Amino acid sequence: MLAILAPGQGAQTPGQLRPWLELDGVESRLRWYSTAAGLDLIDLGCEADADTIRDTAVAQPLIVANGLLAAERLGLLPASPAIAAGGQALVAGHSVGEITAAAIAGSLTPEAALLFVGLRGRAMAEASARTPTGMTALLGGDPEEIATAVEALGLTAANRNGAGQIVAAGTLADLTRLADTPPPGAKLRPLSVAGAFHTQHMAPARDALRAVAPGIQPGTPALGQLSNADGALVHDGADLVARLVTQVAAPVRWDLCLAAMREAGVTAVIELPPAGTLAGIARRELRGAKIVAVKTPADLDAARELVAEHLPAAAAVPAQAAPLVGASS
Repeated sequence: MLAILAPGQGAQTPGQLRPWLELDGVESRLRWYSTAAGLDLIDLGCEADADTIRDTAVAQPLIVANGLLAAERLGLLPASPAIAAGGQALVAGHSVGEITAAAIAGSLTPEAALLFVGLRGRAMAEASARTPTGMTALLGGDPEEIATAVEALGLTAANRNGAGQIVAAGTLADLTRLADTPPPGAKLRPLSVAGAFHTQHMAPARDALRAVAPGIQPGTPALGQLSNADGALVHDGADLVARLVTQVAAPVRWDLCLAAMREAGVTAVIELPPAGTLAGIARRELRGAKIVAVKTPADLDAARELVAEHLPAAAAVPAQAAPLVGASS
């Protein structure tokens, strides 16, 4: 079983799109993606500095666009039942990566994914500006004890990532209290993010997405997608879209997604760009699995080998045949 993973916010790096522009057709594709996202992704992905792309409204579309570029080059887009025929694969994304994964699964078109993430990024940035909030990673210790201690301080265990990592989120005042009285056995690492993502502080962003969600026409997924809410394998596009909306203000249970991967018998993992974080967790949590982190186009051949083993119909798509217009649902 192959797991195709898409990373979340924080994975972005300055210049991450520059090597992709060397591939035929990518510049045109990115101009199209930019139109959907409402941002100049070529400039932001090639020239912008770290502070610029740290902005939630920028980081989220940039990450999704990069993941979609790689997915197309791997023959995973446009999604179709033929891709899944005779294959063994599932998709999952961490936080905003769920939108990338939804396009690969077939619940969203690439264009719908970029429209959705553009609104999501803007709405979450606006919600973050309302109250001074942030996030702190806690490494080590007993997960349940850590979560209990976090919640006792009025914080939310916003990410439970497995591999001994929980991310606490809330007001800066409550995070200061956490720093002053850390739970036993835990090392604290403040994160450079704009706000308390995946908590009640993101309710305005959730409501903004909920207002437009009825206008989305989801497709029929070709692949099952693991949900951040509970690790459930979702096969219904409408259900997946509803989960994308509510997840903005709800904790990410990546630990449950990892448990579902183990139960499904995942033996191979591809992390789409900007890759590294999820591949690292998978190496610790999915022992023995073949893992490829696609960071640049140089990593595509290794990823294609795993796709060929598990999704032969996708592997049959020529690398240069990435479409210049999006597939319909």
